[in-house]
Amino acid sequence: MDIVITYVNGLDPEWLADYAEYTDTPVMTKRFRDWGTLPYLLRGIEKNLPFVEKVFLVLARESQVPSWVNRDKVRVILHSEFIPSEYLPTFNSNTIETFLHRIPGLGERFLYFNDDMFPMLPSQESDFFPREGHIGIGFSTHLLKSNMYKRICANSDVLVREALELPASPFFVRPQHICSPMLKSANEALFSKMEAQILKALSRTRIASNYTQYIYLDYLYYLGKVEKTRISKRHFSLASTTEGKLKKFISHPDRKFCCINDVHLSDNHYLSVRSAVLSAFEGLYPNKSIYEL
Repeated sequence: MDIVITYVNGLDPEWLADYAEYTDTPVMTKRFRDWGTLPYLLRGIEKNLPFVEKVFLVLARESQVPSWVNRDKVRVILHSEFIPSEYLPTFNSNTIETFLHRIPGLGERFLYFNDDMFPMLPSQESDFFPREGHIGIGFSTHLLKSNMYKRICANSDVLVREALELPASPFFVRPQHICSPMLKSANEALFSKMEAQILKALSRTRIASNYTQYIYLDYLYYLGKVEKTRISKRHFSLASTTEGKLKKFISHPDRKFCCINDVHLSDNHYLSVRSAVLSAFEGLYPNKSIYEL
């Protein structure tokens, strides 16, 4: 089983120059801000997911690669290695995720991580891949499309229903927000079948007509290849949590994963929360992993 992590450093001058040249969209700080937590994600992988074979770190350009990354253990993959050139540069995670199955050397079974998701306690392979050709992840059903994210999720459901010739529905399914277990062959099959529609929806920055990586999970869901067991996780939105709650959970986790979701924060608040999070993670994972120099 492999792991794919997408990462961006929104302070990189070369990345910012590309962003200014190719988009008219203001930089959304909360989406591209680097919290300095990537080492702890990797330490969590080493400690809690020891069955992982290869770790792929996906970035836009060479200038994005952290200087501390051990490239003998981490496979650094640039967007240009798996995304067709006509869609580059891209600043849209939906576009990047569309092509993950094209990453050179990627195995059949992989977990896809955003860089705000952290392994906190030991897991087993069966948590994600309970049996051959199946994935394990929770799903929920929704009707309202109250924001862009939910509209994109609904788009993804519609695409998969069309691919499988299923009847239309006012409802749409959405996978649990967690690291996504994926089967490379299933991604390839759906992409091949719906390539024209998928490519037409791509964009450099996020828009409401996009699809999300959930197309690949929805595809397995409607094929009956999902065992709907929710993966143990705690979700923290920085809009509603406190430094104390974050530090308490990170220091003494009671779930296998946590997601720390960034929001618009004042500079002082951001720096204060960042310091608290890094201090707590350093206490939990004090030792460097094999993925660090």
